[in-house]
Amino acid sequence: MTEPIEYRIESTSLKLFDVQELWRYRELFYFFTWRDIKIKYKQTVLGFLWAILQPLLMMVIFTLFFGKALNIPSQNLPYPVYVFSGLLVWNLFSTGLTSASNSMVNNALIIKKIYFPRLIIPVSSILVALFDFLMAFILFGGILLVYRQPVSWQLIIYWPLALLLCVVGTLGLGSWLSALNVKYRDFRYVIPFLVQVLFFLTPVIYPVSMLTNVYLKYTLALSPMLAVVELFRFPLTGIAPDWGLLSISLTSGTVLLLVGIIYFKRTEDFFADLA
Repeated sequence: MTEPIEYRIESTSLKLFDVQELWRYRELFYFFTWRDIKIKYKQTVLGFLWAILQPLLMMVIFTLFFGKALNIPSQNLPYPVYVFSGLLVWNLFSTGLTSASNSMVNNALIIKKIYFPRLIIPVSSILVALFDFLMAFILFGGILLVYRQPVSWQLIIYWPLALLLCVVGTLGLGSWLSALNVKYRDFRYVIPFLVQVLFFLTPVIYPVSMLTNVYLKYTLALSPMLAVVELFRFPLTGIAPDWGLLSISLTSGTVLLLVGIIYFKRTEDFFADLA
């Protein structure tokens, strides 16, 4: 007769990142992610095609109004390629951030009933956004072929690096906002505004090089997405980004990750009472 397995549930506020516990509950990542994907596209006519149509339509709009009308420089890339490459990683960030920020409130009933590492919920929300990214990336390959845009295979390693940095930046800010949203429901109104502000503070539709004000450049560098967008475009443009601005952006993303996880873990024990 085998001995029963004993689990001890204790306060997790002092544990910053319990990898062993997350690994024990690894199946929940799949279940939460697949559940959210099915809910997101349930009873839709186009289904998964919405993950492709959104950045495609935005690319067309920005190309007509910014690329042609305002003639914004695009680092020697066709403007549709330039703007779609930025929208690709930006949509991963914005969708993941919005979903992660509301994830704890949306899963309040589950949180009250059973125990599992709460960090799984915002992470799964980001994985749903990552699924949309992979769908849109297929279209991105087609756009590169249509415009015959060469890709530097020596620099292609920057694509997975940019993707990793995007997930890290989204997790840090998303986990922080998800914990704040549980306690202060006002943040559900702040989050859409924050995403819009960050969009214009990130060089998605314009290059940083067109800005002449040094202080404005450093302000933009505080966004963790600046490094993501610049590194993701590097294999396409071959133009080395400003490593000084990138270091500021990377530091900002790291700080947001630490602050977000620490605040999330310190308030985790109270989620069931506040949700």
